[in-house]
Amino acid sequence: MFWSVTMSLLEGFGKTLEIFLLTLVLALPLGLIIAFGSMSKFSPVKGISKCLVWVIRGTPLMLQLIVIFYGPGLIGSWAESFVADNALEQWLCSFGWFNSLIDWLATWECFDRFVAVIISFVLNYACYFSEIYRGGIESIPKGQYEAGQVLGMTKTQVFFKVVLLQVIKRIIPPMSNEIITLVKDTSLARTISVYEIIWNGQAFIKSDGLLWPLFYTGAFYLIFNGLLTVIFGKIEKKLDYFKS
Repeated sequence: MFWSVTMSLLEGFGKTLEIFLLTLVLALPLGLIIAFGSMSKFSPVKGISKCLVWVIRGTPLMLQLIVIFYGPGLIGSWAESFVADNALEQWLCSFGWFNSLIDWLATWECFDRFVAVIISFVLNYACYFSEIYRGGIESIPKGQYEAGQVLGMTKTQVFFKVVLLQVIKRIIPPMSNEIITLVKDTSLARTISVYEIIWNGQAFIKSDGLLWPLFYTGAFYLIFNGLLTVIFGKIEKKLDYFKS
C-alpha cells in the first residue's frame, strides 16, 4: 500500500512541478516587463501596469483561477444570447464593428483547465515579481547611473554592466521566498479540477478511507523546498562580493 501511495503521489507531484516550472519560466521575464512598465515615464503604460498589479495583488489567486477559467465561457454565452432589446443596444448594433465584436465574443469558450491554471499563476506571480524587481532597481543609488554616463556608457550599458548584478543580489531573498510560496500555491490548481499531489492525496480519502496519504504529501513539499532553499543559499554566497 505504501509503495502504491508513493507512486500515485509522485505522479501528482510531477504535475505540481510542471505547473511550478512553467509559471517560473514565464512569470520571471513578464514580471520584469511589468516592472519597467510601472517605472515608465509614459503615463498610460505606467497607469496600466500599476492597475494590473493592484488588481492581481488585491484579489485571491483562487478567485483569479475561477475568473480566468469560467470568464471567457460566460462572456461567450452572453454574446451568443445577446438581443438588442433597448434603445442603447439597438443604436450600438447600428455600427458594424459592434456586431463584429459580438460575433467574435460569441466564439469564446472556457480555457482548457491546465491552460487556465498557467495563465492565472503566471499573471499572479509576474505582478508580485514585478514589485520585487522594481524595489531592487530603485534601491540602486542614482549616482551609479550618473557615474556610468560620465564614463561614456549608455543607460542600457550601465544597467546591464553595473546595476543588474547588484539588483540580483538584493532581490534574491524576497524572490526565493515568493518562489517557495509558488511551490505550495500549486495546490490551488485543484480549485478548477486540475490534479496535482494534493488532489491525489485526497483521492485516497474517497477511495480507501485513508487520511495519511494526504499528510504524506507534506514530505514531498518539504524535500523540494529544502532543495530550493539550499540552491538559493548558494546563489547568495556567490553574490556575496557585492557589499551594500
